[in-house]
Amino acid sequence: MRSSRQDTEKHREAIIDAAARLAREKGLDAVSIPELMAEIGMTHGGFYKHFASKEALAPVAFERAFGAVDGLLEASATNHPNDPTGAQREFLATYLSPAHRDNPGTGCATSALAGDVARADCGCVAQQAYVTGVEQMVSELQAAQGDTSPDAHQQALVKLSTMVGALLLSRATRGNAISDDLLTAALGVVSPKPE
Repeated sequence: MRSSRQDTEKHREAIIDAAARLAREKGLDAVSIPELMAEIGMTHGGFYKHFASKEALAPVAFERAFGAVDGLLEASATNHPNDPTGAQREFLATYLSPAHRDNPGTGCATSALAGDVARADCGCVAQQAYVTGVEQMVSELQAAQGDTSPDAHQQALVKLSTMVGALLLSRATRGNAISDDLLTAALGVVSPKPE
């Protein structure tokens, strides 16, 4: 009995992981339940043992997708334990890199899901999950800045907008020189200057 509960949880986690990746690669609306389940080697009917609908899966998948940036932030902090500025520089260089641009399925949900959420019904569960993720990212950027001044929140909003905008434009112009130029220019604007 215990083994089947563990299998059920393992299958649910696999569905969430696949949905988080595929949503960032293709957009959640572009991924069918049969396609999602085939991705993890399960049948279409197995989906409904875990989720009532794709709409019910969306907020869970979005939350998982937003975790990708948390991992980048944590890795940068680990690599620079006593140097918050160095950690911030490393995070931003990774975020605004050709590798991140070229791999949306494993990257930032803020940029990868923006177009889909912008076209979704206002107030839907997917949008609510997206807003929560964006707000969390702003908070983490603000904390990483180590700035407690009154305008720190505003600075984090501008930084996130610049990062996401540059990444979106870079993806849209991939294969052209301007694609890398956009990433480089944005990095020069948002990266902390040496003291």
